This record gives sequence, structure tokens and C-alpha cells, in this order.
Amino acid sequence: MTTLSIDNKLGLTDEQKMLRETVRDFANTVVAPKAAHIDKTCEFPVDTFKQLGEMGLMGVPVPEKYGGAGMDYTSYAITIEEIARVCASTALSLAAHTSLVCLPLTNFGSEAQKQQYLPLLASGEFIGAYGLTEPNAGSDAGGTQTTAEKKGDNWVLNGAKIFITNANVASVYIATALTDKAKGTRGGISAFVYERDTAGFSLGQKDEKLGMRGSDWGTLQFDNMELPADSLIGEEGQGFKYFMKTLDSGRISIGALAVGIAQGCLDQALKYSKERKQFGKAISEFQAIQFMLSDMATEIQAAR
Repeated sequence: MTTLSIDNKLGLTDEQKMLRETVRDFANTVVAPKAAHIDKTCEFPVDTFKQLGEMGLMGVPVPEKYGGAGMDYTSYAITIEEIARVCASTALSLAAHTSLVCLPLTNFGSEAQKQQYLPLLASGEFIGAYGLTEPNAGSDAGGTQTTAEKKGDNWVLNGAKIFITNANVASVYIATALTDKAKGTRGGISAFVYERDTAGFSLGQKDEKLGMRGSDWGTLQFDNMELPADSLIGEEGQGFKYFMKTLDSGRISIGALAVGIAQGCLDQALKYSKERKQFGKAISEFQAIQFMLSDMATEIQAAR
């Protein structure tokens, strides 16, 4: 199937096609050469993210009035897919930053929070991290044990979050906490935004992963971390609803990431099939290999 016919079936606009070519060129020239190194060393590609910010790719779906590109979610998915084709680590950190921090602030944050944080996040000056998972709360997100108690007009947080993408490189964080244990998921969990230098906040030991090792992750720890009242995102007790909606949209970007990984595998398989020779010709000329490649391409396009 030609690129043109694929585009027609996906209904891509000229702007989306142009974005795809721009991101693909950046991925091939800047991201790809570093991919093996950051995976081997677990080194976060700081310079790459600075360049992503300069290109406007750190806030693709963020409204222009807050410094973002103001593009649609399909454009965001295209961006993640194209980067994941050459480096899943970079794509994962970008997806977490955008889906789990930029979008909750865009959708649920106060006007003051949007003005304070979104321009910094969309420009790449700040990287964001989202604290939800805990030792006893992951798939069961309603099992949150981190607490936030009122102290005058402020909130005091205690607890910990684990497996948090971008934990050690972020400047701004969103975290969920119990504000009413009795209500639990039905109005007892709230969400807060805060910065790295907040007193009472610290980072735990960094873990090493099996894959996507260039995407940072770590532990967030709260020891009587005191936040002002205006750190609350949206309404008190609505945090569970907010992060369920956030995860719903975030899963789309993870789907795009998976498609990008698969496409990258096909790219490499096709390249190898043309280079590898057996019985005097490239193995791409054998029908059995052609069947494998065509099945891969079909399934990837269906997934896309």
C-alpha cells in the first residue's frame, strides 16, 4: 500500500502530514543516533528534550494561548509514533510529560495554574512527572494511601509514589492523595501540582529497568510536604475522576508508541531482508519472507 493511500484511509490533513515529515526527520537525525547509547547507559537525553521544546513538540496538544502548538490529538499521536520508531525511551518520556502533566493541567487546572506551568512545560524548560502509582496502588488506582491533610489553608502530604516516569528529571509534578479516607474513590482523592524544590519532597533510589532504559523513572517521597491551597487541581475530592480521564487519553499515546515500535521493527526487518543474501540473492526475494513482511505491514496498519 502506498503512503498516499494510507494517508487517505487515515484522513490525515496536509498539516498532519507536514508534522509527520518534520518529526520523522528529527527522529532520524537527532533521536536515532543516541538511542542505543541511552538504552545501554540509562542516560536521559536532556539535549534531545531541549530541542523537542524548541520545535514545539513538548506541548503539541496544549492550546496556543498557553505556549503550546494547539494541534489535535491525532497530531500528538503522530508525533509519538514517529519518535517511537527509532527510540521508545524518548517517546515514552515525551508521552508521560504531555499526556500525564500537560493535559491534566489543560483540562482540569485553574487559569492561574495553566498560566504558571503550561508555557514552561510546552517550551521544554520544565519536564513534567505524574505521581499515581504506589506500592499498593497501581492497577488498583483507587488504593491510594498517600494522604493530604488540611493545615489551615494549606495541605500537608505524606506518602510515596513508585515507578514514576521522569521522576528524576522533572521540575513540576502532579500527585494524587487521599483527602478523605472515608469517601475514597467517591470524592476522597484529590490531585495537586507542585515544584521540585518544595520542602518535604524528595526523590528515592533510582531503579534500573529491563527496557526503555533511556526513559527516567523513580520514587517520589512526601514527608510533611506542605502545599498552598492553590496547588489543588480542580475541585477537592475529584482527583480520581480526573486521573481516570487522564489515563484514558494517555492510553492513546501509548498505543501510538506501540505502533511506532512495531513500525521501527518492520523498517529494520525490511532493511535486513534486502541486505542478507542466501543462495545467491537477497532473502527479500523469497516468497516466505515476503509473506512475513506483508503480514507485519498489514497488522501495523490495522493497529495504526
